Amino acid sequence: MPDRHASGVAEGVGSLSQGERALTPSLQGDGFTLRPWHADDLESLLHHANDPAVSRGLRDRFPYPYTREDGEAFLAGRVLAPGTLNLAIEIDGHACGSIGAQPGTSERGHTAELGYWLGQSQWGQGVMTRVVALFAPWVMDELRLFRLQAEVLDFNEGSARVLLANGFAEEGTARCAVYKRGVLHDLRRFARVRSKLP
Repeated sequence: MPDRHASGVAEGVGSLSQGERALTPSLQGDGFTLRPWHADDLESLLHHANDPAVSRGLRDRFPYPYTREDGEAFLAGRVLAPGTLNLAIEIDGHACGSIGAQPGTSERGHTAELGYWLGQSQWGQGVMTRVVALFAPWVMDELRLFRLQAEVLDFNEGSARVLLANGFAEEGTARCAVYKRGVLHDLRRFARVRSKLP
């Protein structure tokens, strides 16, 4: 893959440049496909993302309400940091969620932050567990990572279960770390690591 720390975000879709998108394969999972975002995913993105229950556990860069302008900014590559490898979760021909990894830089370039979301209509079916099972080992090899980490707000037991089911170990809790929608939350950290690259 190309150097994902290079710029070129303005021409990207979801954070991948045109060239990166052409070189990023689709990954076929059990009942879903992981693939680069397309400009024509806008209506599906708006349908699934404009939900307070979806945005509740995510960073504020994923807003609610999720407007057309928010979706257009995301698909134009103006939301995620340069170098982020972010893929759409396609189910039955529609993009209904997203999963991505944002690599660190310099001495932390061997680490990436995992993030994901899924439209509420797909909750409770084990989809995200299967998505992470496919994406995590692939992205660790693709980005040559020793460590893939994720942070989960204290109330999000479902996301914690997804990570634990996929070989992530809980490493600790940052107390009173996030103030979101008028409520103070602890932040749990999980990581999947290896000491050698294949």
